[in-house]
Amino acid sequence: MPSDQIAISARNLTKTYRLFSHPGDRIKQFLALGVKQYYRGFTAVKDISFDIRKGEAVGIIGRNGAGKSTLLQLACGILKPTAGNVLVNGRISALLELGAGFNAEFTGRENVYFQGAVMGIPRKEMDARFDQIAGFADIGIFIEQPVRTYSSGMFLRLAFAVAIHVDPEILVIDEALSVGDAAYRAKCFQRMSAIRSNGGSILLVSHSAEQIAHFCDRVLLLEEGKLIADGAASETLALYVDRLRNRPTKDLTNGTDYSDADDGFMLKAAYSQQETRWGDRAASIEDFRVTQGGFENPDALVAGVVSELMLRIRFHEDIADPIYGLAIKTPQGAMLFTTNTRQMLGACGPAGQKAGDVIRICFEFTPFLDAGDYLISVGVASEGATGIIPHDRRYDSIKLRIAHPQLPSGEIAMSPTFRIADSKNTQGELPN
Repeated sequence: MPSDQIAISARNLTKTYRLFSHPGDRIKQFLALGVKQYYRGFTAVKDISFDIRKGEAVGIIGRNGAGKSTLLQLACGILKPTAGNVLVNGRISALLELGAGFNAEFTGRENVYFQGAVMGIPRKEMDARFDQIAGFADIGIFIEQPVRTYSSGMFLRLAFAVAIHVDPEILVIDEALSVGDAAYRAKCFQRMSAIRSNGGSILLVSHSAEQIAHFCDRVLLLEEGKLIADGAASETLALYVDRLRNRPTKDLTNGTDYSDADDGFMLKAAYSQQETRWGDRAASIEDFRVTQGGFENPDALVAGVVSELMLRIRFHEDIADPIYGLAIKTPQGAMLFTTNTRQMLGACGPAGQKAGDVIRICFEFTPFLDAGDYLISVGVASEGATGIIPHDRRYDSIKLRIAHPQLPSGEIAMSPTFRIADSKNTQGELPN
């Protein structure tokens, strides 16, 4: 690939830290002049190589201590590698830790200008950008208060607002989107999508596989400092789930590829080719049907009319407490609606299923949405000792078109009515 298409290029990156048992050992090591060693080495990143293309969104996942944050700090030039090298082609903006780079005693306004100076942006340019930054952060009068008084959500708002308004060609985010409300996170992902559309690259570290699956096309999986997988989001996330459960990565049906053998999604006109599918496949979602007003799989749903989504699910293992989920988002990535049976039914959720069971479940919803195109995601999971275990996540798998009800003339049907409110009151203000 031509070098001008590469945003970040890492070759054989290795980072080893010196760990001292006692603070005084640092002085001893300095005085020993290399004759004796008073530390033990810990290699956080081991011989990692990868390229990030311009316009690409890449996720990095792995257990705690896998080396994710160290790798990002190496990519950003904050840490120097023990071996190997990393080349960055473009202006990089990073949110590496919540509040990192902010002076706790400075106000939000002062920190905005401080970050601009660090990025080499003249004060006049920051003057022109300040209102946009403050508007995006939307923290009100707190912009004039010391950031030590901020909540974690306010830190995120301001830090992200600054990061995206310094014209980044590469945006690096380390767990920063794990805080804040859902509406603001959706706003952040929309802006990240805009950066990608303009040719920018995104490097995202998150413990939320959901965020990675929704936004990233490619995922790097780290384990004990090593890069063990670099591939499509669906494949790498599925491998990650298998390794979290300490199970071999293999089919559950003695070699039969059940994930596609009975799959009816691809036969439907509403199936989305941009689907991201992952999970351990202890259960698989095989087919869907959308119904509204007695019509199955219509070309478009009418806004404001009760609709039903039916899913056919096959179980390949015993699952005691299955959780079924549904989400709707815009093609740009803004999440509009999410629900699951745990939220809807609480502890009295759906019954458990045995290996070999095939069931049909139904979500009923009323799409109060503007006319346009949307994407539906569905999933089946359960809760285990390590938390929620995704069995089959089918993200952005169903295309949803919303139309407003129309008359034969093509006008929007608004069902108007008419009455005379008060024939005697013809003057003055309208009556209460």
